[in-house]
Amino acid sequence: MAIRITEANFQTEVLDAREPILVDFWASWCGPCRMLAPVLEELEAQRPELRVGKIDVDRCPDLAMRYGVNSIPMLVYFKDGQPVSTSVGLVPK
Repeated sequence: MAIRITEANFQTEVLDAREPILVDFWASWCGPCRMLAPVLEELEAQRPELRVGKIDVDRCPDLAMRYGVNSIPMLVYFKDGQPVSTSVGLVPK
């Protein structure tokens, strides 16, 4: 199950995490975001070593701005607290 990431737990869950985490910047009104959700759930089930987190851009605009989110869904893969790769839009698994 994806971790709900907020301003309050971002440091702990993402930046200080020992394991990699795939962060989904999304919004409840975004159709492609809702279509991506089951793909991320399936990916998480198939790759238990990968953690998945979700950041609601409407509730966390500062985090969205900090990582240059201009379009959603936007996936950012973090390793050792650093963004390693980014993908924008609905992408296949």
